[in-house]
Amino acid sequence: MTLSCERRSPVGRAADEEIARLNEENRQLRQAVDSHAVIDQAIGVLIALHRLTPAAGWEVLRETSQHLNIKLRTIAELVVHAPSGQPLPERVRHGLAAAIRRQDCGAA
Repeated sequence: MTLSCERRSPVGRAADEEIARLNEENRQLRQAVDSHAVIDQAIGVLIALHRLTPAAGWEVLRETSQHLNIKLRTIAELVVHAPSGQPLPERVRHGLAAAIRRQDCGAA
């Protein structure tokens, strides 16, 4: 039989709060790892398709995200799925192309 919230000891409530906090932290860390993986994959796609360095690939994603006000993870997901036939939204395609041109000009 479990005690109701009102009848739990302060120690028990504190433990429950700590467990809830740790569960949330764990969820956030898992999300960060997943985001990092898709971003790395997108950088790889940009390297392969546009002959960019890893640093330039990161800059292309970052700039596109900032200029279009779209989360970097979302841009990365679109880039990762594009080679398998999922077309990029026109706005994203143009934003990526502009960022790639800026990287090409900077490398010259």
